[in-house]
Amino acid sequence: MIDKAENRYRVTGRMLIADARTLLEAGRGLLLAESGKEVLLDLASVEEADSSALGVLFGLMRTANARGVQLRLANPPAGLISLAGLYGVSESLPCA
Repeated sequence: MIDKAENRYRVTGRMLIADARTLLEAGRGLLLAESGKEVLLDLASVEEADSSALGVLFGLMRTANARGVQLRLANPPAGLISLAGLYGVSESLPCA
């Protein structure tokens, strides 16, 4: 689930392949209301993540870029960072 909490978006629960489409659609819906500013996506409450989480994050980054929004990631889980390193995309993740 993704919800807005003050000046950030917070992802809670799982970021697994079964949840990917729902997370991507929810995140895109929230980002469509933003324009021309920085948005922080807080991942501290992510309980479990697989490689599909990277696909969700890159999809949200594309949506943000199209809206002129700079998406930054806060508190990414260690497992997600490890997966990004394994796939060679860790440098592409905009960590705050």
